[in-house]
Amino acid sequence: METNSRVAVIGIVVSNRDESAGKVNAILSDYAHIIVGRMGIPYEERGISVISIIVDGTNDEIGALSGKLGNIKGVKAKVAVVS
Repeated sequence: METNSRVAVIGIVVSNRDESAGKVNAILSDYAHIIVGRMGIPYEERGISVISIIVDGTNDEIGALSGKLGNIKGVKAKVAVVS
């Protein structure tokens, strides 16, 4: 583990699951080396899915992951760095 690594939580909201799920999962797979844990919940009343990802990586890695997710149509991603 690098000394400049950070622990963060990435909150992801997917509003078009049928179109986006494969793309989201492919990106998460590409960054599996920094993912500590993942929880996904379908929120059917609102027609969305909510995913929380705990990551341990550099600022650049976390930013790149979040940016790639946020560039998918119908996907929003926000980062909270916790340490």
